[in-house]
Amino acid sequence: PAASILAITEDDQVIVVRHYRPGPNKILLELPGGFVDLNEHPKDTATREFLEETGYKGDFELIGTCLDDAYSSMERHCFVAKNCKKVGEPQDTRTEQTEVVLLSLDDFRKQLRSGQMTDVEVGYLGLDYLKLL
Repeated sequence: PAASILAITEDDQVIVVRHYRPGPNKILLELPGGFVDLNEHPKDTATREFLEETGYKGDFELIGTCLDDAYSSMERHCFVAKNCKKVGEPQDTRTEQTEVVLLSLDDFRKQLRSGQMTDVEVGYLGLDYLKLL
């Protein structure tokens, strides 16, 4: 299982991260998130990954789950994080260097529609949940 977060700052900026991804062999904007560790609760994964990848904290709500795709049994736990505030810097790892990007709601919607983003379903589910579509 994995967790993915649509995160919004107090001034309505969407927090995304820029990562290189080997599958498409390009740098993509993505929603923060990651795989749930063994015996870890998905909300703990979401808050941990969010802080590690962005340096931000927020108020998390689980809004549902979705399937990764039709060829996988992976379940994705979908979260929104509101009132996000920067408390530190992103923590790069050996395999992942992160750049945090803040997008206006309009620019985030354009990014979702571009087809050049992962976890699009979480973005749309989150915007719908927050009544921001």
